[in-house]
Amino acid sequence: MITALIFVPIAVGIGVLLLPRRAEATAKWLGVVVAFASFVLAAASADAPDESVRWLWRPFTAAFHVGLGHGVAYWLVLLLSLVTGCALIAVSGPRRRDLVAQLLLLQGAMAGVFLARDLLLFALFWDLMLIPVFLVLVGTRSAWRYLIYNAAGGLALLLAVAAYGILKGSTDVIGGIPPGLSPLGPYAIWIFGGLALGFLVKTPVWPLHTWMPDTYTDLPAPVVAVVSSVQSKAGLYGFIVIGMGLFPGQMAAAAPLMFVLGLIGLVYGALVALVQDDAKRVVAYSSLSHLGLILIAIFSGNAVALGGAVVYLVAHGLFSAAMFLSLGQVEDREQTRSIARLGGLGTRNPRLAGGLCIVALAALGLPGLAGFAGELLIITGLYQGGYVWPAVIALVPIVIAAAYMLRLFQGIMNGPEQPDLPQRADLSLLEGLALAPLVIAIVLLGVNPGPVAAVKAAAQPTASRAAALTEAAR
Repeated sequence: MITALIFVPIAVGIGVLLLPRRAEATAKWLGVVVAFASFVLAAASADAPDESVRWLWRPFTAAFHVGLGHGVAYWLVLLLSLVTGCALIAVSGPRRRDLVAQLLLLQGAMAGVFLARDLLLFALFWDLMLIPVFLVLVGTRSAWRYLIYNAAGGLALLLAVAAYGILKGSTDVIGGIPPGLSPLGPYAIWIFGGLALGFLVKTPVWPLHTWMPDTYTDLPAPVVAVVSSVQSKAGLYGFIVIGMGLFPGQMAAAAPLMFVLGLIGLVYGALVALVQDDAKRVVAYSSLSHLGLILIAIFSGNAVALGGAVVYLVAHGLFSAAMFLSLGQVEDREQTRSIARLGGLGTRNPRLAGGLCIVALAALGLPGLAGFAGELLIITGLYQGGYVWPAVIALVPIVIAAAYMLRLFQGIMNGPEQPDLPQRADLSLLEGLALAPLVIAIVLLGVNPGPVAAVKAAAQPTASRAAALTEAAR
């Protein structure tokens, strides 16, 4: 049953590519059904047993081993299915069939990343999820930069996994190292470094982020909604599940560096977002800032901060996807993303203005919405853990977020109308359906973040297990 979360979207995506062009509407709604069916299946599979078939014996053992459980993977697979379904509803234009196929292939590959319990399987799906995004980007200025950065990170990750398997004798280790495996010795730090490079590029973290702004700008709104909200979480997920689970000693040693990178990205992303004119680039740089906050929470080693990191992973996925879909609807109406050229859209589009307002308020951390819960837990955990200055520094970009999000909303929805721009009708029923599930989830998570924050215990090794893993890594 868990395997279906991976291969059904991939199979349907390939099938959609074989449909004739005139069947684009059929392709779109078939994709929507598959995405939301995946959501229901994932929600019902929390207690399903792992599925495992060994497929490699030499030079090390590896298995097609997938599992869901109640941990971080559970919430990220739910987020993936929900966001993909909403993105597929929002797909429009002449390339609908191709975009539907790429989104389904991307969903299947990312589900494989989150569900994999074997490091080699994780690495294979990690590289596979590059392909759909690159195919959408072909012909844009960002295509090759995206491919080079992410392929380099994926290669480093794959080499680290291969080295781990050769030295340990098995890669079937996510969630627990079987007894009797050989220690990594002095190679542990190098293997962790390869994994960390792949995770940092994918997130992305400053200064490995330069592929991200152009990529987010060039991708169609439905695709960038999925990439920014879910694919960017794969690296942070890797640090939580693989880093904390298999390399606790190396995670602790790397913490000072990760704090520096995270804090620089946190401040830099917020300041650059504040001066952008392109609405998509505002959200892109704001993501760099938000993800930097999650990075330092993960490396703080504090249970409260880690719970906040998991909440903020899901919260950022929700409001980032909703923001990009909303901006796509604005661009469809006005044929521009320039904040300086937009204005007064809220007068004729009150439903669009209302949706964008809720999403912007979530992104700036309004109490009662999803963003606030994650930020509060992270800042509280940092302070409790003795990271007073990082907590203080992190507050500055959180305040700046209010400035750039209000500037974005005010610039688009309020002010004088621009007479030279097209005048279009407000959100249609279909456009509203694309945003409504995300907005509802933003409110629900803001009111009750407890179930998501509770997975910190499952993600964080016990003291005895951490000590054993640290000793094994030496």
